[in-house]
Amino acid sequence: MTIHRKAKTMADRNAAAEAFVTGAPDAKPIAPATYEKGLPKGRKRQISLTIAPELLRKVDEQAEAAGIGRAAFISMAIHRALKQEA
Repeated sequence: MTIHRKAKTMADRNAAAEAFVTGAPDAKPIAPATYEKGLPKGRKRQISLTIAPELLRKVDEQAEAAGIGRAAFISMAIHRALKQEA
């Protein structure tokens, strides 16, 4: 009885090709698919944030005036700040 090698699948070939390309000296590092900091909560990450009480009160007032939650308001503010920076 002869022993046969398992045929390589397309996934094996793709993984080998990817390993070869990323092993090149001039290869760019591949960013991880997900950001690992914070606790996963659906498609988002939960973080802890320390904030001055007066600033928190203003955030809550603005969020309520906009009809959105605190987290949504903070996310929008961060998004706007990053967009202006770019």
